[in-house]
Amino acid sequence: MSYIARGTEQLNEDECWDLLDATSVGRLAIDIAGKPDIFPINFVVDGNCLLFRSGAGTKLAASVLLHHVAFEIDGYEPPTRTAWSVVVKGRAHLVERMDEVFAAEDLPLFPWVAHPKPDFVRITPDEVTGRRFHVLDDVSPDASVGWQPSRSPRSEDAVRPEPGLDHHPGAPNVRPG
Repeated sequence: MSYIARGTEQLNEDECWDLLDATSVGRLAIDIAGKPDIFPINFVVDGNCLLFRSGAGTKLAASVLLHHVAFEIDGYEPPTRTAWSVVVKGRAHLVERMDEVFAAEDLPLFPWVAHPKPDFVRITPDEVTGRRFHVLDDVSPDASVGWQPSRSPRSEDAVRPEPGLDHHPGAPNVRPG
């Protein structure tokens, strides 16, 4: 742990992986014809890589053909008034070897939408970084900024964005049962 700015703590790689492992939704950033785009995805940690499912389309094509991607998760911990963010930069590859496909099928990674998502994509990190910072005492993160307490049994103190808002202040802390 080191401090990069007053009140901002740089997380070490182990802390970043702990947060990645405890989270299941993040944002995948890709380059489409020279323009950035971001997709919310659910994922799992598989060893020292991230794995997500996809169907045919822009997200799959851009991530596996262009390979270079960025992935981000974040959260807020009300009891300690701390927020955190983890960014993974790396290469994406379509999982094609049958033994790896069978292994991926056994992971707790399920599509959340009815569209077919038969393909598995592995993100192999080149860089994993994270930050944690204290939210100012006179700021009250609540429903007015899109946050509401999580109902997750895994973390009573986690928060998630309120559905239907025009903005997306963070990722939900949910994991398929």
